[in-house]
Amino acid sequence: VEEAFYLSDRVMTASFHKYGDFFPGSGAYTDIGAKKGKYYAVNFPLKDGLDDASFESIFKPVIEKIMSHFQPAAVVMCCGADSITGDRLGVWNLSLKGHGSAIEYVKSFGVPVVLLGGGGYTPRNVARCWAYETAIALGDQEELEDDIPWNQYHNYFGPNHKLHLTPDPSMRNMNTKAYLEKYTNIILENLSKLDAAPGAPFQDRPADFCDPEERRKIAAENSNPDEREADEHKAQHSAEFYDDDKDVDKGAALQRGSGPAEESAEGHGDRGSYAKGTECGGFLLGEEGAGGTDKQDP
Repeated sequence: VEEAFYLSDRVMTASFHKYGDFFPGSGAYTDIGAKKGKYYAVNFPLKDGLDDASFESIFKPVIEKIMSHFQPAAVVMCCGADSITGDRLGVWNLSLKGHGSAIEYVKSFGVPVVLLGGGGYTPRNVARCWAYETAIALGDQEELEDDIPWNQYHNYFGPNHKLHLTPDPSMRNMNTKAYLEKYTNIILENLSKLDAAPGAPFQDRPADFCDPEERRKIAAENSNPDEREADEHKAQHSAEFYDDDKDVDKGAALQRGSGPAEESAEGHGDRGSYAKGTECGGFLLGEEGAGGTDKQDP
C-alpha cells in the first residue's frame, strides 16, 4: 500500500510494525516517501515485546499529528491480529483492549473509518480480536461479555472460553522508553515539515435582520449617494428628469398634459431628432418613434 502512494501527496500512509529480522524487512523510519510524496509515508520501527502502554504512548501523538496536519477525508485501518499476545508468528504482547484502543482513538476524530483485517496466525485469537473490534466499530464494546457464548466452535476457545486475552508477563519489552521517544520525535519532526491543512477562515457575524435599526444602518452603509430611492409618493421638483434612456424633462411633459411616452413620441418621433442623442450616448433605438414623424399612441 505504501509503495502504491510513495510518490503522492494525496494519500498518507502510517505503519507501526516489528522491524529488523522479520518479514518483509521493509519499513525503516527513513522510508518517508519521495518527490511530491516526501514526508507522506510514516514508518515506526519497533522491537519485540511491545505492550499496551508502549503502543499507546507512540500511537496517539503520531496519529494526532497526522490528523491535524493532513486532515484526511477518510481513514482505512488494517487491523492485523499478529500483534496480539500469543500469536504463533508475532512477537508483540498486546491485549485486545490495547489493540482496539487504536480504533477507538481514530474514531474519536469523527472522520469515516474503514476497517480491514490483516495478519494473524493463531485463528482463535484472530476471531477474538475481530469480534471485539467489530463491537468497537459499532460502539458496543462495553456490552460485549467476556464469556464466549456456546457455539459449534466453542471448543476452539478453551480452556477458559473467554473473549479477552492476558498478556504474557514473562515476555520482555525490548522497546525502551528512550527508544520510543527517539523515534516519536523524529516522526513528529518530519510531519512538522508538511504544510498544515488550512483552517476555516473567520467569518463576519451575519446581520440581525429582525432588528429594524440594524436594517436601516446596513441600508445606509450600502447606499449610493448619487442614487435616489424609488418612491412613487415622494414629492419631486418639476425639473426632475425621468431615469430612463429617453431622459425626458418631466416639467415639459406636465405642461403638455401628457405622460412620458407621449412626450417621447412628439419630441423625438423624428429619426433626425435622435441623431445627436445617438451620437453622444451610443444607445440603440427602441421600436417607439422609429417609424417616422407620425405621432404614436402612448
